[in-house]
Amino acid sequence: MHSDRRPRLTPAMADVRRAVRKALAMQAGPVLVALSGGADSLALAAATAFEAPRAGLRAGAVIVDHGLQAGSADAAAQAAQAARELGLDPVLVRAVVVAGDGSGPESAARAARYRAFEEAMRDTGATHVLLGHTLDDQAETVLLGLARGSGPTSLQGMSSVTGPYLRPLLGIRRATTQQYCRDAGLSPWADPQNGDPRYARVRVRQRVLPTLEQELGPGVAEALARTAEQLREDADALDALVLEVIEEICEPAEGGIAVSVGALAANPPALRQRIIRFVVESEFGVTLSRAQTLAAVRLVTDWHGQKGVDLPGVRVERQNGLLVFRVTRAVAADH
Repeated sequence: MHSDRRPRLTPAMADVRRAVRKALAMQAGPVLVALSGGADSLALAAATAFEAPRAGLRAGAVIVDHGLQAGSADAAAQAAQAARELGLDPVLVRAVVVAGDGSGPESAARAARYRAFEEAMRDTGATHVLLGHTLDDQAETVLLGLARGSGPTSLQGMSSVTGPYLRPLLGIRRATTQQYCRDAGLSPWADPQNGDPRYARVRVRQRVLPTLEQELGPGVAEALARTAEQLREDADALDALVLEVIEEICEPAEGGIAVSVGALAANPPALRQRIIRFVVESEFGVTLSRAQTLAAVRLVTDWHGQKGVDLPGVRVERQNGLLVFRVTRAVAADH
């Protein structure tokens, strides 16, 4: 998978290395590259192996074998060998069991993968894991969120920094990572699932985005990525406003928490709904859908003496100028 010949620096290699250099400049501890062996993660691994020593950082790799298809162990072993040849150390291979949780195979595999990443960080002392998501992945994420009507949170796509996870390549096209591998003499692994049209993301990648580019002109993927960035900036601003006001408008209640109806009514809908979602998630660990949030909002904006609303694990009622959220037995048992 790796050539001993030192490749000359090409535009694709320079772009990927520059993106990785920027991400590593903010780090102080060891990092791991999440390596599947595909072009995106292989280009990321090669650029990290080049840039990390120059940033004074130790860089290793973690390869997750999901065991979902024949030959997955061999593919993981090949990816590990490529990481070692690139000079990454340590190189960890983690086999995981993908258990169905009712959310679908992609979600279950993702959960298992991130558990493996967390274990790898604990075992190696790494502070961050670098993920190979590209601008194309971001555009696909935005389109999928739009199709599902998931709202602004989903349309924000992926952040370049999410806790210990870094995504240096969100501004890099997939074609650039593929060119990096060709220029560097690297042979990426082609995951059969990446071409399986049974997956919605694959259909978006193979059919929807190319059709949009053909009908609307080039630059659709970049436009979607810009949209995600703008929505994320707006969301960050709204989140900051919620944190500023939340302590002033909330008070403890028996079995839960109460929020001033007057304060909620005085705020615009976007902030009002965000306050309710924040209160429920932070107090009870429950994430509300838009429909559930609006059901609670109606107790503020369209109240005619109704008794209350049952949300997942939470009962909300209007009492004496307060919107009172109380835990139900199911959530109480979980806690």
